[in-house]
Amino acid sequence: MQVEVTRRATKFLPDPGRVIARFLYTNDERSKQIIRQVLAMSEEEVKITLNQVLRAFSTRHRNISTIFEKHFNKLMHLFKAMEIDPEKLNKAQQALLGSYFTMEYSIESAAFFNPSIVEDPYQSELGPGEKRVIFSFRATGEGHISSIVFRSAVLDKDSNLTIEPVGEMLAEAERIKRQIYTQKIFRRKLNEICKEDSKKYASDVLEKLGEEFTYGELKKAVDQVRRENQLTDDKKLAINQIMWIALSHYEIDFSLDSAISERVIFPISETEKNGIEDARFVKFVDDDGETTYYAIYTAFDGNTILPKLLETKDFYHFKCSPVHGELAQNKGMALFPRKIKGKYAALCRTDGVNNYIAFSDNINIWREATRIQEPQYPWEFIQVGNSGSPIETEEGWLVITHGVGPMREYVLGAVLYDLEDPTKEIGRLTSPLLSPNDEEREGYVPNVVYSCGSMVHNGDLVIPYAMSDYASTYATVKLNDLLQALKT
Repeated sequence: MQVEVTRRATKFLPDPGRVIARFLYTNDERSKQIIRQVLAMSEEEVKITLNQVLRAFSTRHRNISTIFEKHFNKLMHLFKAMEIDPEKLNKAQQALLGSYFTMEYSIESAAFFNPSIVEDPYQSELGPGEKRVIFSFRATGEGHISSIVFRSAVLDKDSNLTIEPVGEMLAEAERIKRQIYTQKIFRRKLNEICKEDSKKYASDVLEKLGEEFTYGELKKAVDQVRRENQLTDDKKLAINQIMWIALSHYEIDFSLDSAISERVIFPISETEKNGIEDARFVKFVDDDGETTYYAIYTAFDGNTILPKLLETKDFYHFKCSPVHGELAQNKGMALFPRKIKGKYAALCRTDGVNNYIAFSDNINIWREATRIQEPQYPWEFIQVGNSGSPIETEEGWLVITHGVGPMREYVLGAVLYDLEDPTKEIGRLTSPLLSPNDEEREGYVPNVVYSCGSMVHNGDLVIPYAMSDYASTYATVKLNDLLQALKT
């Protein structure tokens, strides 16, 4: 049975004009020279130059002078080395120095892709049959560094989309809070991911710390152990695992006066410095009825990929924590929207080829998985994977999948699993649900349609998807028609 897919006209295109202000640093000697040159300027030269900068950039960034102040404060180690008292510099000198260590970064100049969609927690001021939704996207700029960005929109009763006005001044997190660790909890986390030898070497570091410690104190202890010991490969691994745990936990807050389209989750920790990729957002309802929005995304440091977990209730405050265990080795984990028989459940592709399901008592730890889908048809012989979290329907768990076939063409498919036991397949499509058409096959990575999460609205399955890793759009399918095809 062929399922009719309706492509919608709405397009989400990359916009090189959407920029954030990042800290710019090259090396100590060059930076010292810049400081000397600025401090050699007359008071009038400083005033004129700073005014020019503020006129040029104050309309492009919210509180640009505050950003300059923050970047100025990152230069304290240089002032100390140069025997300069930063307190004796006037506000104009401080701001101008900060501007020399600031650069604009266009977060989506290269691509705007791999979207997911969830119901907005705020559903006021809507008409009959309407629903406010939040799209998340992977935005990619210079150097292929990816971040997470959002759009707010309203679906009408017929699943037509109205995108709410897009804010012009992007904002990174206003406050970044590192975790305060305790010996007991930190050692437990090490036990979850480390081998016995690593645990033993890690104790050399932890013994130098109190019962509670910060990331800064931990780093000092690590540096001391490095200075005092000849580090074997096993000891280096242990130290790397300690630092990975510490760097992977943080909380961020966005200003309450920022529109959701202005909030950018840009790489913060070392584990994600080369990109935050493919967040699969899901509205999760716990056994007590409490709602939390989760997303598992891929952190990339230039060499290693690591799954990490985002959680939020309001899209202003986010917590980030690592996902570990034997299954946390590959991209594309997707959480179920509720527990199954008292356990968290997730889809994963631990071997890079097949679809698996995993269950866990702890949302951050995933140990074992069961294979539930293998490539079966020519359009998915290379690999299959999920394209977002499962969707609960009366007929079963609906999973939108992606398959990779000849010429590395990515297409979307669908599978239906039993509600009570999602290891049991009810049916799957024998042909792709959606394949790239002539317009969609050209882009950053040709011949790809890809999604990170769909939802049901008024009997329609709403599927946002990327067009060849360049831009995004969405399509709709009648849910009952799709379920019927999967059961036939």
